Amino acid sequence: MKKFWIGCLIAFMFILESIFVELLPGEFLANKILVPHFLIITIFFFSIYANRNTAIIYAFVFGLLVDIVYTEVLGIYFFVFPFIIYLLSKIMKVLHANLLVVSVISLLGMSILELIVYEMNFLIHLTSMEFANFLNLRLIPTLVLNAIFLVIAAYPYKRIFEKYAGEGND
Repeated sequence: MKKFWIGCLIAFMFILESIFVELLPGEFLANKILVPHFLIITIFFFSIYANRNTAIIYAFVFGLLVDIVYTEVLGIYFFVFPFIIYLLSKIMKVLHANLLVVSVISLLGMSILELIVYEMNFLIHLTSMEFANFLNLRLIPTLVLNAIFLVIAAYPYKRIFEKYAGEGND
């Protein structure tokens, strides 16, 4: 039954990302691009505190869903989400998995994700935004938004996923 609730939580984060953007008032943005990455944060925390292999499967499935629903190019998120989860889980094998370290590493992973997606879109001419504008208009506001989300969600995620792993679920 816990597997079902974890899947529901991850699916809810997928839906919440699009709802969140719609609920932000336009004047609040001030020409900044805020990209919520609640889904990848959730999957990353699941990979650290519960099960990495299952998290990679979730990353493949939801990466494909993100590609289908939100992007013009299929495959970017489908390959980048699992790559980021795998990379960050390998980094966390060297580091201590306390909340501060996991939160900082997840922000690093989001930065890598944003950079890869930006570069892919730049290479295939879907964007003409210069890199300096990308940093100021998209990357930094995105990191701030997701850092705020991490402050709110990190401890509950840790508790939920450790409890899931402690019950011997796969």
